[in-house]
Amino acid sequence: MEQRSVLPGRLRHLTRRFVGSLRPGGPSSTEEAWATGYLLAGEADLWRSMSGADRRHAVAVARRVDRALESPERPVLAAALLHDVGKASSGLGTPGRVVATVVGTVAADRAARWATSDGLRGRIGRYLRHPQEGAALLEMAGSDPLTVAWATEHHRDPGRWTVDNRLAEVLRAADDD
Repeated sequence: MEQRSVLPGRLRHLTRRFVGSLRPGGPSSTEEAWATGYLLAGEADLWRSMSGADRRHAVAVARRVDRALESPERPVLAAALLHDVGKASSGLGTPGRVVATVVGTVAADRAARWATSDGLRGRIGRYLRHPQEGAALLEMAGSDPLTVAWATEHHRDPGRWTVDNRLAEVLRAADDD
């Protein structure tokens, strides 16, 4: 299982994500229209499968990427918008995601093998494999290779990225903000 270690900056990010997940609803209709304007039809279907909190987070990430890169290409914004799309396949709500994150921190290798299991154990395993799950969904949706690669790589250490380092640094910084 490839995940970044939990550092103070990562804890701040996770805390902000948790607090944000408690607010109901997705992005505003304006933000929703802005986001889907950068997505292919199959990607837009995946986008709609994401939770409201995940879509709000994704729009915030994509807006930061857009500001940092000044008119990035469509696949880069799609990567920002869909980097967490694999989380939707877990079917976990906020409490389950908290449990999965804790389990992943203390038993990542064992929990990652749970992805093919049934019940809560399987949902936790799929959540912890969300980069791979998302990449598979994006590939089936016909996404650009960069969009697929970033879904897979967004939790990897920089030395393991295949995405252009300049783009990956901007995408990571926007996600960890």
